Amino acid sequence: MERIFTGQISITTKKDGYVRVEALENDGAVFVDHSHLNTALHHDIVKIELLGKHDNAKGEKELYGRVLEIVERARHGYAGIIEEDHGHYFLVPQDKRMYTDILIPKESLQGAEVGIKVIATIEEWKDPKKSPIGRVTHVLGKPGDNDAEMLAYALERGFSDEHAEKVNEEAEAIKRRGITEEDKAGRRDFRDVAVFTIDPLDAKDFDDALSFKKLDNGHYEVGIHIADVSYYVKPGMALDDEAIARETSVYLVDRVIPMLPEVLSNDLCSLVQDKDRLVMSAVFEIDDEGVVYNEWYGRSVINSKRRYTYEDAQKTLDDKQGDFYEELDTLNRIAKKMQAKRFESGALVLETEEVRFKLDEKGVPIDVYVKERGDTHKMIEEFMLLANKYVSKYITEVQEKKNGYSICVYRIHDKPDPEKMHDLDLYIRSLGYKVRFMDGLIPSKDLNDLLKKLGDKPEKQLLQVHITRAMAKAIYSTKNVGHYGLGFEFYSHFTSPIRRYPDVLTHRILERVLTGDYPKEEERGLFDALCAKASRREKEAADAERGSIKYKQVEYMSYRIGQVFDGVVSGVSEWGIFVEEKKSKCEGMVRLRDLGEDFFVFDQKNGRVFGERTGVEYKIGTPVKIKVKSANLDLRVIDYALVL
Repeated sequence: MERIFTGQISITTKKDGYVRVEALENDGAVFVDHSHLNTALHHDIVKIELLGKHDNAKGEKELYGRVLEIVERARHGYAGIIEEDHGHYFLVPQDKRMYTDILIPKESLQGAEVGIKVIATIEEWKDPKKSPIGRVTHVLGKPGDNDAEMLAYALERGFSDEHAEKVNEEAEAIKRRGITEEDKAGRRDFRDVAVFTIDPLDAKDFDDALSFKKLDNGHYEVGIHIADVSYYVKPGMALDDEAIARETSVYLVDRVIPMLPEVLSNDLCSLVQDKDRLVMSAVFEIDDEGVVYNEWYGRSVINSKRRYTYEDAQKTLDDKQGDFYEELDTLNRIAKKMQAKRFESGALVLETEEVRFKLDEKGVPIDVYVKERGDTHKMIEEFMLLANKYVSKYITEVQEKKNGYSICVYRIHDKPDPEKMHDLDLYIRSLGYKVRFMDGLIPSKDLNDLLKKLGDKPEKQLLQVHITRAMAKAIYSTKNVGHYGLGFEFYSHFTSPIRRYPDVLTHRILERVLTGDYPKEEERGLFDALCAKASRREKEAADAERGSIKYKQVEYMSYRIGQVFDGVVSGVSEWGIFVEEKKSKCEGMVRLRDLGEDFFVFDQKNGRVFGERTGVEYKIGTPVKIKVKSANLDLRVIDYALVL
């Protein structure tokens, strides 16, 4: 039997680890106790040796092993506070799964003082029985300061708020050159067509625009025009190397850390109103039902006639008057037809809620609200999906017809794991509903029907979160398996090259296909590596974004100790019930001892916590009134108490 495996390790709060190995039994979980971690840290890629089986704390047989070597570190740095003990300096990490302090030699403090928050990297760690030796890379400021806390989430994961000097020099040179007549030559000209952008109110980069023109045959010409980043950012440039290192922009609560320098992302590449801009376009002849008759792809030049916010565009639709009302109304009607067809074809109807914060001048959250999605959001989404789908299909089919194979950067979403689908089925049953479970899957139609049936009930949003968790993770790959969630056979990211590097790759491949310079089979390995890195960096960016949101939610509640709110039970456990505050979506726990004067028991089988004497029960979706008991910013946790 093979005994050596490679996988990602997860460190528990007890400072032990688990490595998931798909090829093994018991869900591929291999237990590694603390003494056998061999310096492995949370989410590192490690090589392990399987040692055998033992009885775990529950008396169940469990695979166990030891770490042989670290293949790749997960973290680029560690945020924490500098402390001192008898002349020795060390960093106390903020991540509680980081089970060791980091020794910082005095000459590596970079001027950081005791009690200051910093980012440090591990420079040397050969003996797991000793602490690692590190170096301060960024001095952030006082713990609790908004800038220090927010930047920590990005810098820990290698997303710097500053670009390298050579990168800035290249970007400034491109900006100084501007857009010349030579740049516009040979491009299709859309400057006399109705073109506009629709973006969030606080957006600074506009990488997509729509154009609209009525045709004599009763159809419409709809163009999806995307900033031509690949025209400026070329392989071999420092700009390209850093974009590969970042792979994505990072959207924290209070700031964006851009993939590209702002002179490009917010200026020359941004499709600002009343300025000529170079774009890569996907143009479709389409009818009122959303049926596509013809398609065209290529480099173009546009001049946006209007910079709409989503709210402005929605007001134009609602008032039935204003700039481009007729165009917006027609596009909106077509988008609704396309969306309906997508759902009929098996796409999942998922609209998870996005939390937004209103901050004061010091970055303190003074209000929390859920971002609303109106018709204009959905309209833009449908036309971006249209472009992503058709570009991917075109790139693939042209290459396969010419070469018998194709190379494309797909955005794939595989079918869900049957075990996760089974868990979702149990969760749905705990809500009191039933769906079909067929061949390891719950049919998309059943999930969509249930979501529709739930209407505005509080458990609807919780169910959407659990459906998302049950799905496979969408990743980038050159191997196409389709996109399960969207119900698409072909799908690539084409529409956001300012903030996503895979979109830049898609633009480059499309241009090569258009000019007959098809990607060669021997290049597949390079694209595979870029896809893997993009998928990994995307997850790291998402972790940073979620971390900043959770911090602000806890901070928000820390100013509201003793206040009473409406909530809904979002989970149950042996320690208590999880409750999500209705307006802010701040989740916290009500511990069993705070549930009331009864003996409360966790009933895992039926997904509830109930009182033995009173019979009072709490299940997912149960509405409750809560009082904020405490909010711990160090641990990022909120404790609630029930108001009975």
